[in-house]
Amino acid sequence: MQSSLDAYDRRILALLQEDATLSSAQIAEQVGLSQSPCWRRIQRLKEEGVIRAQVTLLDRKKIGLNTQIFAEVKLNAHGRSNFTEFAEAIRGFPEVLECYVLMGNVDFLLRIVTPDIEAYERFFFEKLSMVPGIQEVNSTVALSEIKSTTSLPVNR
Repeated sequence: MQSSLDAYDRRILALLQEDATLSSAQIAEQVGLSQSPCWRRIQRLKEEGVIRAQVTLLDRKKIGLNTQIFAEVKLNAHGRSNFTEFAEAIRGFPEVLECYVLMGNVDFLLRIVTPDIEAYERFFFEKLSMVPGIQEVNSTVALSEIKSTTSLPVNR
């Protein structure tokens, strides 16, 4: 079910994506509402699942995760059990930040972070390549990051 968002909701969401520590009073002031209606809107957006969580974003490099790898994974069989088994294994690897099911030549795209290439090599040989059903993994190391955001374009 897609929530119907008005201009106030979209502005509230944009502000929260920039800074989730803003109080409802601060948000209300910036969007032109009084505090109570603004707070009720935020609660509704949470209840509807539009706001899934409020978290702290870390700078991966400042905590020593300097290497980012994108891995394309192809499974050797395409039964539902293979996909499920693979997905459950991937959920258990903290190095994997994102995993997507794809259409096309490969089955999954993973975004992986490690301290360095050697750590990725250990992750690959000790964890990823040990997952049953993998036929092929093609890894690409990201040299630099041009854009990285968690903010969705809510002001359309």
